[in-house]
Amino acid sequence: MKVKTIAIIGNGPEWYPDFSSLRNTVDFWIGADRGALSVIKHRLQLEYAVGDFDSTTDEEKATIISYANYFNEYPSDKDETDLEIALNKAFELEPDIIYLIGVTGGRMDHELINIQLLYEIARKGIKGIILDKTNYIELTFAGEYSIEYDDTYPNISFVPFSHEVKGLTLSNFYYPLMDATVTWGSTLCISNKLIGNSGTFSYNEGILLLIKSRDTIPR
Repeated sequence: MKVKTIAIIGNGPEWYPDFSSLRNTVDFWIGADRGALSVIKHRLQLEYAVGDFDSTTDEEKATIISYANYFNEYPSDKDETDLEIALNKAFELEPDIIYLIGVTGGRMDHELINIQLLYEIARKGIKGIILDKTNYIELTFAGEYSIEYDDTYPNISFVPFSHEVKGLTLSNFYYPLMDATVTWGSTLCISNKLIGNSGTFSYNEGILLLIKSRDTIPR
């Protein structure tokens, strides 16, 4: 069965990853508010445009309407952010993977809550990933995972999302780990690297953020 993949582009700063690797893998592109213009700018097929569009001009909104297969405008006074509205639309499509793009940088309150949205994605059994020029962020639950070397994001860190992560084991890493407990505020698992092309990480209890990153901005 083909994996169904959705990408949502938010209204954050244009700190975008290379779209070339996503063009042939993403089935539906969703634009949240002004993020819809970024979908159009990068010549991607805009399936849904949702949000209050308070950050667009009338001319820009008309452009979005003309490109989007579906356009849904919401009042500016609402309980959800535009990104959460886009995410709920993505859930309706029952995807296997959701990418969040244009959701980092800028306002820290937005960035932090957008990272927390990965929990809402993961608890529905969907793989959620935040991508930008220098970071890949994925939230995981207890289990065992394989990880491949990626020269776009060569640095690998593990950050506890729950207060404690128990039984963390890192295999085939430059700094290996065996059955460790990692808590909030610990820097034990920051800035590691794989030895060779692949490795594994596993843990028994807790919730863990996998963050792959790079130090320089690709040109």
